[in-house]
Amino acid sequence: MLKFFLRRSVGGLVILFLISAFTFFIFFAIPQNPALLACGKNCTPENVALIEKQMGLDQPIPVQFWEFMKGIVAGRSFDVGHCDAPCFGVSFNDQRMVWDTIIDRLPLTVSLTLGGLVVFLTLGIGAGMIAARKKGTLIDKSFSSASLVLSSLQIYFIGPIVVGLLVYSTGLLPAPEYVPFTENLGGWFIGLLIPWFVMSLIFTANYTRMSRSTLIEQLQEDHVRTARAKGMSGKYVFFRYAWRGSLTPIVTILGIDLGALLGGAIVTETTFSLAGLGRLVVDSVNNKDLPMTMGVMLFASAFILLLNILVDFVYGFIDPRVRLA
Repeated sequence: MLKFFLRRSVGGLVILFLISAFTFFIFFAIPQNPALLACGKNCTPENVALIEKQMGLDQPIPVQFWEFMKGIVAGRSFDVGHCDAPCFGVSFNDQRMVWDTIIDRLPLTVSLTLGGLVVFLTLGIGAGMIAARKKGTLIDKSFSSASLVLSSLQIYFIGPIVVGLLVYSTGLLPAPEYVPFTENLGGWFIGLLIPWFVMSLIFTANYTRMSRSTLIEQLQEDHVRTARAKGMSGKYVFFRYAWRGSLTPIVTILGIDLGALLGGAIVTETTFSLAGLGRLVVDSVNNKDLPMTMGVMLFASAFILLLNILVDFVYGFIDPRVRLA
């Protein structure tokens, strides 16, 4: 298992290096001069030349790439100060270190992701298990139809409706906002309650359909029918054999979804005006803040790769045959 994990980790590092190189060269492939973007409006040629020198843009591209990669590993210095590793550069917009801004926005995105994760896994897998156990019944058809309807909804459509009903019409809940977990636990929970459930609607529908289909497939497997033939109870067979066998595709999709959400729940954060990583990347694109865009992209990529490695590791516990792969 250790060799399996090390092999996946080395592969992940290679992929992350390639993503870093690809992102860097995209930075220099844009038609507009990065120094001109950093300079802003009413910029003189002298100021552009000064910024190019400060950013190292007057150096050959291989040297710039080396400085960029060295900054990620060991840090680098700018005119505004020293940037500790991992250094993704300095924001064009506010002259802050990109990494510091990412760390400031990360708690909200993590809170939004983990809270939504609990909701859609509990509801989605639970509903899928019930639908599989009651295959062909009214309950199964109801859950399947509801999941189909929910999966067709969009967060930017249902979000304002829910806020209008629960916040402005009835006053049952306060407007969505982020309160740090360490400052006010109750405020943190209440402030993110609506975003959690709205974001979870689509995910719940997807996990309901997936868990139902994989469980029904597993219930038809030979080893499950053999266990039933041996006189084991239906409940024991369902949870001991069928449910475990259905986890592999669910874990696969969960790793992808979780990595994407931790990289920034763009639609959810924008819909509810929450200042997380998703909102940060939208603002950086709108402001043409290339270092910030690159930093968030690399950070999200690292999260996705890390979770894919963890998913591969979990496979070894779910299905021992994976250890030989």
